[in-house]
Amino acid sequence: MKIIRLLLLLSLFHLLFSCQTEMVTYKSFEDYPTYAGSDLGLRYSPERAIFKIWSPPASKARVKLYERGVGGTPLVTQLMKKGQSSTWTAIFEEDLAGKFYAFQVFIGGKWLNEVPDPYAKAVGLNGKRGMVADLQKTNPEDWEEDVRPPLKNFTDIILYELHLRDISVQPASGIEHKGKFVGLTERGTTNPAGLSTGLDHIKELGVTHVHLLPSFDFKSIDEAHLSENKFNWGYDPQNYNTPEGSYSTDPAVGTVRIREFKQLVKTLHANGLRVILDVVYNHTGDTEGSNFNQLVPGYYYRQDAEGGFSNATGCGNETASERPMMRKFIVESVRYWAEEYHLDGFRFDLMGVHDIETMNAVSEALHKIDPTIFIYGEGWTAGASPLPEELRAVKKNTFKLNGVAAFSDDMRDAIKGHVFTPDAKAFINGLPGLEESVKFGVVASTQHPQIDYEKVNYSKTPWANEPSQTINYVSCHDNHTLWDRLLNSCKGEPESELIKMDKLANTIVLTSQGVPFLQAGVEFLRTKAGVENSFNSPDSINRIDWTRKSMYRDVFEYYRKLIQLRKNHPAFRMPSQELIVKNLQFLDIRENNLLGFVLKNHANGDSFKNILVFYNGNEAGKMVPVPEGNWMVICRDGKIEESGMGEMKGAKRVKISGRSALILVQK
Repeated sequence: MKIIRLLLLLSLFHLLFSCQTEMVTYKSFEDYPTYAGSDLGLRYSPERAIFKIWSPPASKARVKLYERGVGGTPLVTQLMKKGQSSTWTAIFEEDLAGKFYAFQVFIGGKWLNEVPDPYAKAVGLNGKRGMVADLQKTNPEDWEEDVRPPLKNFTDIILYELHLRDISVQPASGIEHKGKFVGLTERGTTNPAGLSTGLDHIKELGVTHVHLLPSFDFKSIDEAHLSENKFNWGYDPQNYNTPEGSYSTDPAVGTVRIREFKQLVKTLHANGLRVILDVVYNHTGDTEGSNFNQLVPGYYYRQDAEGGFSNATGCGNETASERPMMRKFIVESVRYWAEEYHLDGFRFDLMGVHDIETMNAVSEALHKIDPTIFIYGEGWTAGASPLPEELRAVKKNTFKLNGVAAFSDDMRDAIKGHVFTPDAKAFINGLPGLEESVKFGVVASTQHPQIDYEKVNYSKTPWANEPSQTINYVSCHDNHTLWDRLLNSCKGEPESELIKMDKLANTIVLTSQGVPFLQAGVEFLRTKAGVENSFNSPDSINRIDWTRKSMYRDVFEYYRKLIQLRKNHPAFRMPSQELIVKNLQFLDIRENNLLGFVLKNHANGDSFKNILVFYNGNEAGKMVPVPEGNWMVICRDGKIEESGMGEMKGAKRVKISGRSALILVQK
């Protein structure tokens, strides 16, 4: 009671002080003072809790403490003291661990809504209030001994994109903690046929990085009613700096989700896998009611010509990364995730909304922590933005980015067809004229003297300085799975032919330079029952069907061996544009849907002297030229055997079957 009385007296003192604080008016957001300190949000110790927010337009600010994350009345309401650069501070000289808090600011003659601050590192149920937490106590056992698996070059990466719920929710997964962070830490899980699932499956497949779809706290799932089994991808951010509660075993206690996410990272690291977090700083799930907007209305967002929220994201708003305090937030947020959670990389949703300077600041900050942290994103927007394109991190400006990669829609659509035309064909199913576009993907969007850039589908000039700046892929969570796409574009074709096209598609991806990207489940022909935009579809659509691993064991084995081939042979993952020009030579083949190239002279230190790669997207088999010498076949007719499947001595031409790849090597 003595403490409560003291707090009430302090509140009265701050009330008297704040009544004398006049609101400062500014002509524009550019006139707002910026704060350079790194202590916004909550600084906790057992002896003291210091709360600090930034709000130039506020004339008063207060923090409320609660016993629970939702409901109830405040234990205390304390007015905050205005400090330098329009910051507001409240100090509690006691241990507040386990208490919850929210802020309010007084603007325009009224108190705005209670919200956590944007920097909140722990939250309660549904993210409505921040939680005071001792982060040291959230560390798993031996957390300080956790280390990132080794990585020499970014081009050694093989990305595997998955959703936490998708990977485990089906009964056939054999995973106990379905839809939870800890579900992906379970070992020894199998499908009904005894084949590995979950983490063991990912290890067996051989990828290097697990890309987690948004796993920060997002808005659309009611954490109080998880039995309703609602689904969402998570591209509706609410609290950026704390994990999503629905993926934890107890979303009401903010420290549980933190500990379990850290355990996931630690377990994946221990099993040789790095972890990428999909981040969504380009927009917020709520607009008017967001944490940003309730503390500094309008500042964190771009405005359109009428003064409303601009919408390059298609989600009702777009953040203004070029404004100093938004840029500061993004940089400090990713730095926090990298340091506190030991994350190994970040995928930026709609990266083209962000400005180049911000993305380069992100790269600089992260690579100071660890130069092997990988950063990539979507080099486009979902609509027009008021920020000029020459300032934005769109694909064609990738060459202006330092250590940041972009997805190649050039390669994606050249292989399987225009992404928004579900029945469109492309290279793998016989549409002519895309050979230069595929070659552009093979050299990872870099400069190469044998590419006719005028014939590339989208990009008429190289956009990557180095191959590590290009993400090659054919499917991801967006749009149809590769298998569903083939069902749409090749109606009436027998399943055996579709499987040929499927294998060919990702053979191109995994034997090209750059960084390959796979959607989880593609290795056994994942389907979403034809649903293209499954962001809030039920589990029956989104879950990975682990019985398909048994049904399509041959496809899985092909993918596994293809990945191993890439990992075993550095010729497929040269780290520089100069090495590609020196060691990758296209053969003079002038037929539709047919191309070949040689990786020569022990490229990038490869044990094979020369590697000859052919892709045939035609239904019929074709004859292709073979350079002089003795060659061993390691990939043919949808099979891969690195030890060899026969030799060819002195042949000048060889037949490659329809819709397949052929790989020959010289030792």
